[in-house]
Amino acid sequence: MKITNQKTAKIEKRHNRIRAKIDGTSERPRLAIFRSNKFIYAQVIDDTKGKTLVAATSAKAKGKTFIERSKETGVEIAKLAKAAGVTKVVFDRGGFSYIGKVKALADGAREGGLIF
Repeated sequence: MKITNQKTAKIEKRHNRIRAKIDGTSERPRLAIFRSNKFIYAQVIDDTKGKTLVAATSAKAKGKTFIERSKETGVEIAKLAKAAGVTKVVFDRGGFSYIGKVKALADGAREGGLIF
C-alpha cells in the first residue's frame, strides 16, 4: 500500500520500528494505543494468542478536553485490565510521540494500577 501522506508515513515507519522490538505475552500483554483526530483508543493485546483482552475508547469519556478524556480512558483501560487479571503490560505508543494525549493516557493507566 502506498502512503501518500508524509505524516502518516512517518507514523507508520515509527510504529513498525517499535513493533519489531516489543511483543505482548500472556504474562505481559501489550497496551497498544491509536490516536485519531477525534478519539484515542487503547487495547490490551496478547500477541502469542492473537487476542485482544480488553479495549477502551475516549468516545465514552466525560472530560472537557482531549487530554482529560485521554487520562480518563487510561484509568478505564487499567480498571478493565485488572478485572481481566492483568497488572503488568508492555506499552506500545503506536508510532505516536510520547507527549500530550498519549502521555495522558499512559499516566492514567499508571494511576489505575497498570505497571509498565
